[in-house]
Amino acid sequence: MNLIAENGHRKWAYGIPAPIMVTVVTALALVGIQVPPTKAARPFNLGDLFEGPPRLRGSVHSLKVPLPKPRPSEAPAAEPESPSAAKPPAESDKPAEQASPAPPAAPQPSACRTALTEEIAIAPSIPDIHGPGGCGASDLVRLEAIVLPNKHRVTVTPAATLRCSMAAAVADWVRIDIVPLTEKLGSEIGGLDNFDSYECRGFNRIPGAHLSEHGRANALDVRAFKLADGRSISLTDRAVSREIRESVLHSVCARFMTVLGPDSDWYHEDHIHLDLMERRNNYRICQWDVLDPLPQVAPLMPTERPEEAPPREVAGKSDGEKREAAKPDAAGQDAPDAQAEDKPAEPTPAKKSASTKKRR
Repeated sequence: MNLIAENGHRKWAYGIPAPIMVTVVTALALVGIQVPPTKAARPFNLGDLFEGPPRLRGSVHSLKVPLPKPRPSEAPAAEPESPSAAKPPAESDKPAEQASPAPPAAPQPSACRTALTEEIAIAPSIPDIHGPGGCGASDLVRLEAIVLPNKHRVTVTPAATLRCSMAAAVADWVRIDIVPLTEKLGSEIGGLDNFDSYECRGFNRIPGAHLSEHGRANALDVRAFKLADGRSISLTDRAVSREIRESVLHSVCARFMTVLGPDSDWYHEDHIHLDLMERRNNYRICQWDVLDPLPQVAPLMPTERPEEAPPREVAGKSDGEKREAAKPDAAGQDAPDAQAEDKPAEPTPAKKSASTKKRR
């Protein structure tokens, strides 16, 4: 191979720079391809590389890539597949990171929920409540009615939102204690007047007070029973028989942890508060005074004086007239003692009271 250094910076034929051409020729020499010597009078041509021996031409032709065979004329025409008709990939074909997570398993019902069947109460389960300030609870039900042993339903108006344990305690109280009590009244219990159940608030609705058991769905306020014959038995009405109210008092204080009624505080003068608050050593609170009936109010206007009543004494009668009336009559009765006549007259009751007040 004949290379001239002083011509390395020049351009060869066909506008190829000299440094590039030198690199090409050197590479061909390394693989064993001989490049014919260049003539001084004739510049180097790339076509000279392919005018060499047959071995060079065969190696160049072997670099050609064969084309695919043409489609046979008898083959059916392929129809383009629409994107909407494309089959979605199976779950197994999806990548692991795109696979949807398995849904969480449903929680198992509690023992209370399993025991509180429709034969005892109509109390469907409701979702847990998570309110502000610690309000809310889990295992909740909506107590709509209590089913008596004879299949009669006692409607709770309005339906109470309670924990399952509290709803079960209310149902047992009505079924076991209240039913015999109303039978003595000659009727059957038909409804329970719900004054309040779940409510996110503090004790007695005082701002800043501790969370009430109503805020934990663990309390029920009862105002009255409604009988099947239409009567209403208010638990705080003094006109209701004292025996009935005392029977209710003994039953609720034996079943619930807290009982508040009249005379506990002025917040519970018109209803009874019941809850299952847990305390140390199972301490219970039962504050409900069964009050006696109120005395009858006297009429504002006095009744008319009967005709047979004796005449009233005249208030303005003088002392002389009184002594004259006290003298003996013509029958010859003994005259009163002279010393008694000389005694000063006794002051009237009005004067006595006035003098007594002055001394006090």
